[in-house]
Amino acid sequence: MGRIVSIDYGSKRIGLAVTDPGAKIATGLDTVHTNEIWDYLKIYIAKEDVSCFVVGFPKDINNQPSDAAKYIGPFIKKLKKICPGIPVELVDERFTSKMAFQAMIDGGVKKMARRNKALVDKISATILLQSFLEQKKGGFV
Repeated sequence: MGRIVSIDYGSKRIGLAVTDPGAKIATGLDTVHTNEIWDYLKIYIAKEDVSCFVVGFPKDINNQPSDAAKYIGPFIKKLKKICPGIPVELVDERFTSKMAFQAMIDGGVKKMARRNKALVDKISATILLQSFLEQKKGGFV
């Protein structure tokens, strides 16, 4: 079983998280600028066995796709082209940024450090991935 990579897509930055090789625990991986994601992923999948991508899908409070959802379709299309053969799963990403911010507070992260949007994006990707793992507990990929 390979690693699962979680992607919290944003127009400026993309938060990334990854599982251990057994796909049991989610850990923050990195935050990259959106225009650098393709090179980053090519290098990563050349070094690591990736069995699945989990991409956050933005929905509004009424469970409808949010305005940001229009960017996810083209991103996923290119992801499948660049990384053929690796399945892509969509996960509801509502409230992950708020949960990430709260996790930073609970973890004792100082106020100035909590302004670091890159850190919030990486934690959001980790929350997405852990949520996905919990939903699929017992048998995935």
